[in-house]
Amino acid sequence: MSGFKVIQPGLMTLIQDAGRFGHHRIGLTTGGPLDALAFKWANRLVDNPINTTALEISFGGLVLEAETNAQIVLAGAEMPLKINGIEQDRWHAHKIKAGDKIEVGFSAQGARAYLAVSGGFQVAHSFSSSATVTREGIGGFTGEKLQQGDYLHCQAPVKHKGYRLPEQHRPDYADNITLRVIAGYQQHAFSDYQKRLFFSSEYKVTDRADRMGYRLAGPEVKPSFDGILSEGICHGAIQIPADGQPIVLLNDRQTIGGYPKIGSMIAMDTARMAQLLPGSRISFDEITIDDAHNLHCLAHIRFNNTEPESVD
Repeated sequence: MSGFKVIQPGLMTLIQDAGRFGHHRIGLTTGGPLDALAFKWANRLVDNPINTTALEISFGGLVLEAETNAQIVLAGAEMPLKINGIEQDRWHAHKIKAGDKIEVGFSAQGARAYLAVSGGFQVAHSFSSSATVTREGIGGFTGEKLQQGDYLHCQAPVKHKGYRLPEQHRPDYADNITLRVIAGYQQHAFSDYQKRLFFSSEYKVTDRADRMGYRLAGPEVKPSFDGILSEGICHGAIQIPADGQPIVLLNDRQTIGGYPKIGSMIAMDTARMAQLLPGSRISFDEITIDDAHNLHCLAHIRFNNTEPESVD
């Protein structure tokens, strides 16, 4: 066999590819990596296509035993990486061989890290994707997080290049950040005062923060009505429920909902928010959809033009 034994699964480790698209019409949400940038870098640093199946490790605690020769990389939150008890650099491809023990410790900063292996983990697709959504019981291994004793199959060893991302290009996972929001078509349900309150206030990430959404605590924002007919919900939508405390919806969100929405956070910033631990503080900045398009294009160009260093 070629792959990895799961010795300890960690607090919440999920099999993820880029996500499950095109199935909202039957009620299936997108899934996929909460921090798409870290996920893409993890794959790129072991010479994989950027949508290759990898592991999303929330908070840490994963231990694997290799039964293959390959290269691995850990990108994302500051979780210590050890191979056979020796600490190794993150954002850096490492050659491993059968019998090696790989340990991912608990995070010192940030919440999600991504472990990629050269060639990717070989997982059967459900509705065109391997992405695990535990709420729907789909993807990964029977729709569940990794369990002790699971086996992660890989392709037979092949020659892959390995890279490292220089320090100056690695993200900073600060815990007090400003996130950018496009006002939605329901913004008129909020008075000018309520919108000013929302965009000038600081909110705290509560412990009710997961892959479905982040519930925040701060000044109450009140729309002019309590609910709407259920409608489709986009990634990053900011719902305002009856208690006035915003909920930012993420990858595993429900596909329809009936709370008023003050706007939508851009995808670059939902990734930054998903790296926040409970107790972190955030504020919001309103931008236009043209600004959002420009930011997205610049980020795409920056990713493609950033050349990692070869470690072969």
